[in-house]
Amino acid sequence: MPPETPLDDAEIAKFDAQAADWWNPYGMFKPLHRFNPVRLAHIRRHACRHFGRDDDTRTPFTGLKLLDIGCGGGLLCEPMARLGASVVGIDAGAANINVAAAHARRSNLDIDYRATTPDKLDETFDIILNMEVIEHTAAPEVFMQQCADRLATGGLMFLATLNRTRKSFLFAIVGAEYVLRWLPRGTHDWHRFVTPAEMTAYAEQAGLAMQSTTGVSYNPLSGAWVESGDLSVNYIATATKP
Repeated sequence: MPPETPLDDAEIAKFDAQAADWWNPYGMFKPLHRFNPVRLAHIRRHACRHFGRDDDTRTPFTGLKLLDIGCGGGLLCEPMARLGASVVGIDAGAANINVAAAHARRSNLDIDYRATTPDKLDETFDIILNMEVIEHTAAPEVFMQQCADRLATGGLMFLATLNRTRKSFLFAIVGAEYVLRWLPRGTHDWHRFVTPAEMTAYAEQAGLAMQSTTGVSYNPLSGAWVESGDLSVNYIATATKP
């Protein structure tokens, strides 16, 4: 039987302790800053296509309600707000929320940040960002259901995580944490990585329909992340609620 709650107190405390560093592009969240451009482009392109919006406008998400689950310091919330979305960012770590809210105020952005979890919400959203969170939960199937409950009918959910393969162990654990030291040791637990098949099963069990799965790979020559057909390490999936 899965735990009644997907929360993992140790994981929450780990990221809470690092909260002050969220907006430092050269600090411990440097990999996310480098990862952000490909994530943002993917979200914008798929959401514009799904909702029939003009991708050439500055604010194509105007009128759409967006929820960022596990928002951390707000690295995705702020660009989503600039695209016109009405943004709610939630995180179980209060320190993360405090950092995110302070940075949004300095950036003159109106973002609704809350120190809470999806099961505590009572509203639904057109877009949900579920990015690099599921691998930090104690019960991914429970977590997925809680997220799906917050998605409006016809809405779009983005799911990003790490695949559980030998290659991901070498790249995301050994390489990123021990050799290159991009991340603090212990940031990830390889056993909690989620395969695309498992992600699809969790989504469908929660009443969602999987739409696409795209690999995201690191180019060591350019130092940039790019979309690819390689799902063996990082990938982003999209799902809808029929």
